[in-house]
Amino acid sequence: MTDNLVSLAQSLENDLFSRFGPMLGGEDLRLVLGYPSMESMRQALSRQQLPVAVFVLPRRRGKFALAKDVALWLAKCRASAVLPTQGAIRDEAPPKK
Repeated sequence: MTDNLVSLAQSLENDLFSRFGPMLGGEDLRLVLGYPSMESMRQALSRQQLPVAVFVLPRRRGKFALAKDVALWLAKCRASAVLPTQGAIRDEAPPKK
């Protein structure tokens, strides 16, 4: 992993940890992973398509993921993002009337 990816993952982990603690579950996990509904996250889980490892806890309902795993996944997604070029908006032609 590159230094930038590690740095971003660490920063995200710190943010997630301070807000949710060492793990996320339920609605918090759904929101951070970007699923529009709990049903869509359940579908992804049943199809084994969740982007992070989830686990159960004894005598707790639902699935949980480590903040560290979620942060690393988010950092990897950001690293693969296509960034706009500088001045992209200024390079566009004005709209025709």
